[in-house]
Amino acid sequence: MFLWFPVHHSMGKVLQHLRKSGFEYQVMAERHGCSLTCQSGQVQQVVQQIAPLLTAQELRTTQVLFIQGNEQPQLHDFSDIMSLSQFISFSQSDWLVDILTEQRLTSHFQPIVEMQDTSRIYGYEALVRGKDLQGNLVMPGSLFESATNAGLIPQLDRAARLSAIAAAHQHNVHARLFINFMPTAVYDPVACLRSTVDAIDAAGIRHDRIVFEVVESSHPQELEHLKSVLRFYREAGFSVALDDLGSGFSSLNLLHQLRPDLLKLDLELVRNVHLDSYKASITEKILEIAQKLNIETVAEGIESPEELDWLRERGATYAQGYLIGKPAVSPAQTTPHFVRRSTDSLQAPPLCQQLQQSNPDCTNYSPSMA
Repeated sequence: MFLWFPVHHSMGKVLQHLRKSGFEYQVMAERHGCSLTCQSGQVQQVVQQIAPLLTAQELRTTQVLFIQGNEQPQLHDFSDIMSLSQFISFSQSDWLVDILTEQRLTSHFQPIVEMQDTSRIYGYEALVRGKDLQGNLVMPGSLFESATNAGLIPQLDRAARLSAIAAAHQHNVHARLFINFMPTAVYDPVACLRSTVDAIDAAGIRHDRIVFEVVESSHPQELEHLKSVLRFYREAGFSVALDDLGSGFSSLNLLHQLRPDLLKLDLELVRNVHLDSYKASITEKILEIAQKLNIETVAEGIESPEELDWLRERGATYAQGYLIGKPAVSPAQTTPHFVRRSTDSLQAPPLCQQLQQSNPDCTNYSPSMA
């Protein structure tokens, strides 16, 4: 095991511990580093012992490399170097590695419906889930947090895409399929995304039924790289949605740079938008811009009839959220039909007004199954 430290002080703390613990090591002459021979199973022990000696910054900047045998590092070995903090996270992510290796990923589907007639299903968003050894679901937050810390985002992102395609094929989904992807997980669009396109073709899914969602908060710094990824998707006949619009500072800049086919409003903007004048002003402006640019919009996270009505009145194209339907293993075949309620511009009939005055719980809002 080879260790390279950012400064001499960091190395001194580790060497002092190795001496006290009886580990034999050799100090490198050319830079702040050392090497030591570990028997099978000792690597985890050594790392767990030296990690508490270093600060978070030192853990991020200390590099580690493992080579079998007594060879010195060669040029081709340096691609295997990782930070000590990354190695610790990787070693603590055995459960995620097992899930990926054993292909224990699945997808749940949440319906996306037409705003003006919520009984009409426009498509489904595929949401990744893991399964532990007992068959219990592992939610995406835990999956992606562990993958980020362990440097496994490319592997998880690719596996999630393939899982969504396989599940859609299994359930014979004919509506549009929304698939999330992280641009940071794609190094070379042609090489990295070829397996995704091949899987779509093998499943017999038409390209114009696929919408790839790029999450706003995950954009890489290199905008040209992101453009090349989206260009690859578009040239293959897929649509592109900009997800979580309104959750970050660069949203509007990305809007004109990327020019997506659809916008998905962040659920934090949608939540109680009818009660918050700040949210209302921002959301109204986004919807107005989208309409002028002929970009369709999806309002995510709708949980109340009031949110639905507010967004419907202001021209949002599609609706998604627990009010419409929760994510499920099998795509919903029907969704509730929510009748437009009375608004300031559409006054309720006098009889209904009288009923509302006598009983505040009475409205002309009527959900019914399609």
